[in-house]
Amino acid sequence: MGSTKLLLVLFCLLLIISSSSAAHKKKMQARKPCKRLVFYFHDIIYNGKNARNATSAIVSAPAWGNRTLLSGKSHFGDVVVFDDPITLDNNLHSTPIGRAQGFYLYDKKETFTAWLGFSFVFNSTAHKGSINFAGADPLMNKTRDISVIGGTGDFFMARGIATLMTDAFEGEVYFRLCVDIKLYECW
Repeated sequence: MGSTKLLLVLFCLLLIISSSSAAHKKKMQARKPCKRLVFYFHDIIYNGKNARNATSAIVSAPAWGNRTLLSGKSHFGDVVVFDDPITLDNNLHSTPIGRAQGFYLYDKKETFTAWLGFSFVFNSTAHKGSINFAGADPLMNKTRDISVIGGTGDFFMARGIATLMTDAFEGEVYFRLCVDIKLYECW
């Protein structure tokens, strides 16, 4: 009789454990963003001749490089600081709604890639505050995702993903990024 009770207790425990683990195996549902925004930012790198129009500059370079021209084919070791206009469309001359402010550094010798840390600082009536971004940017990919790691004002404590797409590229002087922001935590 003692072994029957033990088997019954073990069976009940097994039943409880299996039912609780089945509840945790629910399929993860794709979340919809609570806010979606698309902006363009325009980067004009200083090349020694365009100080008046430049919105970014090389502030550090490896020993074999210089701070006027990007070094080598992968630009490895260059650190660039920027203060770029943000627009609602891909026209550089459109009214800016804010500034993209931060830095990027070229972090691989073999491949053209960078690491970004920057904020969108808004100055429009439609948006107040900032959105902060960080992450790796494998530049040769058509689309790249970086993390939205916070924000202020209208974007207080925002979290999500920003998909970057190079919209235009003119040598080593100008590029334009389309930034598709999907926020999954909105306060």
